[in-house]
Amino acid sequence: MMIDEEWDAVVIGGGHNGLVASWYLAHAGLKVLVLERRDFVGGAVITEELWPGFSAPTCSYLCYLLQAKIIEDMDLREHGFDVHQLSPHSFHPFPNGRSIRNWDDNERTAAEVARISAHDAAAVPAYRALRERIAALFYRWFLTPPPSLAEMTAAVAGTADEAVLERLLFGSVSGLLDEFFESDEVKAAYSGAWDAGDLDAPGSLLSGIYPSISIFTPDENYGIVVGGMGGITKAMRRSVEAEGVTVRTNATVEEILIENGRAIGVRLENGEEISAQLILSNADIKRTFLRMVPRDALPASFIRQVEGLQTNAAYFKFHAALDDLPDFSAYFGSDYDPHMLAQIKICPSLDSYRKAWDDASHGRITDSPVMSVQIPTVYDRTLVPNGGHVMSIWVQYAPVHPNGGDWTDELAHEAGEMLIDTLAQYAPNIRDVIRDWVCFTPADIEHRVGMTDGNIRHIDQIAGQLLNQRPLPGWSDYHTPIENLYLCGADTHPGGEVTGAPGHNAAHAVLKALAAV
Repeated sequence: MMIDEEWDAVVIGGGHNGLVASWYLAHAGLKVLVLERRDFVGGAVITEELWPGFSAPTCSYLCYLLQAKIIEDMDLREHGFDVHQLSPHSFHPFPNGRSIRNWDDNERTAAEVARISAHDAAAVPAYRALRERIAALFYRWFLTPPPSLAEMTAAVAGTADEAVLERLLFGSVSGLLDEFFESDEVKAAYSGAWDAGDLDAPGSLLSGIYPSISIFTPDENYGIVVGGMGGITKAMRRSVEAEGVTVRTNATVEEILIENGRAIGVRLENGEEISAQLILSNADIKRTFLRMVPRDALPASFIRQVEGLQTNAAYFKFHAALDDLPDFSAYFGSDYDPHMLAQIKICPSLDSYRKAWDDASHGRITDSPVMSVQIPTVYDRTLVPNGGHVMSIWVQYAPVHPNGGDWTDELAHEAGEMLIDTLAQYAPNIRDVIRDWVCFTPADIEHRVGMTDGNIRHIDQIAGQLLNQRPLPGWSDYHTPIENLYLCGADTHPGGEVTGAPGHNAAHAVLKALAAV
């Protein structure tokens, strides 16, 4: 059944990038409809009440890369967006009782590191300065069309950043850490290869540097969002609706309608057909082209390329309702500021990091998880109106497909028990204070959020799938082989996380194409 009303643009998926794209299109005067399959918007940027009185950011969990331009353009603060700034940014305990707190200030952070290594403390300012220079080479292209290698090289030609660009593209995470630090604990505190997984792989620094772009995030935009991460997308929905965008929930797109190689609309799961001049898909590229677009509308070579995109990096997401805080008094003494527990990184050594990746790569549930533990309720009590706390853990790494087949409830329970056992080495009361818990596997994340293989960045954020190779060579400027069909999600430049940049860039690519007609 075709609905008579025609739209200038239909955006598939009410995740944050879809909302951002819809705002810029509507702001330019287009009539825009957003279709979201769930009964609320947000995609992976949501807050959900998992147990009565206990709400948690069930996928993304920290606001640290959302672009200031987007916040300001969309007037998100006027629509309810607000952030608790973190101090310190993170706390890194080690099994031997030592720890590092990571502050904005170099001197305070160096003083923490000095308790482990005087040599490494002296290296902290230079290490941070080089990371900032490396991150800046990526960040300069964040809100632009994706650059080619030639463009990036030309931009630094004849400057000291030529060598820095080489390191960005070809360096390893472990190589950078080894250059500055001696202590394995200090290296572990600063480790992170993200989707590359292998700390030692050439090119892993291109993946690992991405979080460092947060250096350029204004302090007022960095931290724990009031009301959980859903506070971002609730504000975005208010903003886009104020701009004239129509948002429909419980509207699952089953098929993108193609006629003579051109997208003309969508068909919903209920059979309803909606016509539009333009379609923007915020769904991941595999879901878009392997499920929504009829195969006979695409070149076989393109389908093979999409099928070959790597979605190998996967993660667990663990949530717990707590009656009280975990006991980290072994690190702080009996009287300490609970704000210290807002962000906790568990990674005792580089070898433990390597084991986590190796286990996941071979289908094993690791006993050496790298854990980013967040207790947002030490700042934000709106999540627990009746008392207690919530704790979420983002866990590197999980097998996309475990040995023996598919994820089961039993395997998810095994993984959750392993995480609790690991945390108990640092906070011995953890089992006593957990009221209830759940561990989401990659399969759970795919089912809940709709991301293929549970890949939180849609496709792995690795060399060969970044910059003008993202998502595919020749298709990196948000358009696709189908005329008037665009991508606007995390699998487009610059990549994943809660940035809004893909949505911003895709909308501007659409507007540029319309202006050229």
